[in-house]
Amino acid sequence: MSDSPRIIHIITGLSTGGAEMMLYKLLHSMNRDRFESIVISLRDEGTLGKTINQEGFTVHTLDMKAGSPSLKAAWRLRRIIRSIKPDLIQGWMYHGNLAAFISRVFLDKKVPVLWNIRHSVYNLQYEKKGTAQVIKLGAMLSKRTAKIIYNARVSAQQHQALGYAPNRTVIIPNGFDTQQFQPSQAAREKLRQALQVPEQTVLIGLIARYHPMKDHANFLSAAARLATKEREDVQFVLVGSDVELGNPAIAALVQRHNLIDRVHLLGERRDISDLTAGLDIASSSSYGEGFPNSVGEAMSCGVPCVVTDVGDSAWIVGETGKVVPPRDSKALANAWLELITMGAERRKQLGEAARKRVMENFSIMAITPQYEQVYDEVLATNR
Repeated sequence: MSDSPRIIHIITGLSTGGAEMMLYKLLHSMNRDRFESIVISLRDEGTLGKTINQEGFTVHTLDMKAGSPSLKAAWRLRRIIRSIKPDLIQGWMYHGNLAAFISRVFLDKKVPVLWNIRHSVYNLQYEKKGTAQVIKLGAMLSKRTAKIIYNARVSAQQHQALGYAPNRTVIIPNGFDTQQFQPSQAAREKLRQALQVPEQTVLIGLIARYHPMKDHANFLSAAARLATKEREDVQFVLVGSDVELGNPAIAALVQRHNLIDRVHLLGERRDISDLTAGLDIASSSSYGEGFPNSVGEAMSCGVPCVVTDVGDSAWIVGETGKVVPPRDSKALANAWLELITMGAERRKQLGEAARKRVMENFSIMAITPQYEQVYDEVLATNR
């Protein structure tokens, strides 16, 4: 191992979710001469573990089943932690944060633990029972962390209301790869060819895994309002885990709104940057959000956004898109219609302003130094 401070990142899993992708981007852009990073996934290596490993980072897995901690996994975690002897432990997401907290008892020296919370909590009743219990436990343990990094201001406020230590709070927004996510006429043409729709078709997209808070029902209800005979030039693209006709809830919504000829359900995909750049309008229809990655990625691609006014969505979009109330499909459809009727040239101008906003405020190159500064400060305090 190098003489650089060793940071262990403990995360629930390594799928292609927002937190996992942020960890990947952070590892990719951090100064490797100053920090040595090792990753522990409580579950398996998912879809990102191999990629992270190929980039030169060690990835350990505990192979835990979701919601089923085991003595075998705890023993393996102990062995890994003791062999690495980290200088700092960074947790990611609730279960990863809890594992990070527990990990320091395996060490002979005092090691600072940081948490990374990337979730908004509008009501604990919306959470799985086990997750809600971990959130409550986190509130009791939070005073014993070095720092708690939140990716959204609203998330920090919500967790403090639940009892999380306010004096540990650090807010670092999500960071976006503005080289990977950039405007592309080729991507626009490619998407229309793949969907077999005319070039002039206006494509409105929602990129989000299936989850009640993402409110696909709201999006599809708004789509039904817009998908009239007068707007036959509009179609809808939905991308994300379980967003496919094989999901009975999605199938029922599509059938109820008679949208089978208007929607394209693409399920989980790896080519998100191309799909995003191919859209005319991107949307977030959630009633619960923190800092939605899909919005920042769309803005980075020069695609104007219509978002619901939850989490930090309105702040992210600023003056470059439209903001509507959550759970209001009429307002959502009307905002889409405003962007459609303003024409392609005006949408392009909004998209250019959106990309500029991301590059100035939310690019991964602007965000990474903020993490490095926090790590430096915590390590200096712990000496």
